[in-house]
Amino acid sequence: MEVIRGWGHKAFPIGDASRVGEVRRHVAQLAAAQGWTDTDAGRLAIVATELATNLLRHAREGQMWVALRAPFDEIEVIAVDRGPGIENVTEAMRDGASTRQDSAGTGLGALARLADDFDLLSSPAGTIGVARVRPVGAARTVLSRKLGAVCLAVPPEPVSGDAWALSEDGGQSTVIVADGLGHGVLAAEAAQAALGAFAEVPSEPLDRVLHRCHGALQGTRGAAVLAVRTLADALQSCGAGNVAARVFTGLGERSLMGQHGTVGLQIPTLLVSSQERPQHSALVMYTDGITTRWQTKDYAGLLARDATLLAAAILWHNTRSRDDATVIVLQAEEAL
Repeated sequence: MEVIRGWGHKAFPIGDASRVGEVRRHVAQLAAAQGWTDTDAGRLAIVATELATNLLRHAREGQMWVALRAPFDEIEVIAVDRGPGIENVTEAMRDGASTRQDSAGTGLGALARLADDFDLLSSPAGTIGVARVRPVGAARTVLSRKLGAVCLAVPPEPVSGDAWALSEDGGQSTVIVADGLGHGVLAAEAAQAALGAFAEVPSEPLDRVLHRCHGALQGTRGAAVLAVRTLADALQSCGAGNVAARVFTGLGERSLMGQHGTVGLQIPTLLVSSQERPQHSALVMYTDGITTRWQTKDYAGLLARDATLLAAAILWHNTRSRDDATVIVLQAEEAL
């Protein structure tokens, strides 16, 4: 059984040229810590620099989000902005195309070739680009393809009070998301305690998993916790607090919610909910840093796209901007 402790992203608002250099140095440090070759680290640096430079030159309210996806030996960079968007993405990806006379116009096309994975979504409301780089010889796994996650700390906190983990056991996946009360270091300690308890019993019935988390969080400030298990034809869920989940296709959605309470402080008699799992669906789990008003119909066109692109789009368009924010996407394999 494989248990993955989830990653988080470091955010870099791109307000001036110095922040581009900051992003470049950060990805270089990540690559060096993983023992990457100069060639692989160089590819990553070009990809990150090009995305950040495009934000600086062309976009409003641009940000870079960077994460080490350690279980898959890859580093992910996400660029987001509030517009004005790319009028013709296909044309912009062509070498030699540019909207600026002082640009060689090779940016996006070269970026797509250098990155191992690349996907882009653009409208007048803004652009979201996702790129990942892996060392030469590292293959992309099925789990890497179907799993996308963005976890951001609310500024100026150095760590997020949200955390998540996933276990895989044959055809069964279990995802747990914990949102420590408040934010900052103490919230992070509570969330990480929940993940530690989950890692000890990832395949047990979900109500037992939650009870184990409840015991582990005694003495912390507590957390909202939701666990969802995906079976071949069913979804099970159990939780307490305001972490939420939806499973949706292009035709409809179903909501998965926990009960009232706070894990580690006070929880009710925990119940495990079960419902049919739609084919070609995506499971989306999110903390209360995301507004509940988002509409799945607005994201149905992304179901067959990169899982991280879907997670980033939901977060960027629906963040409350005053709390830690996390979105996890787990796609059904037949949807890939």
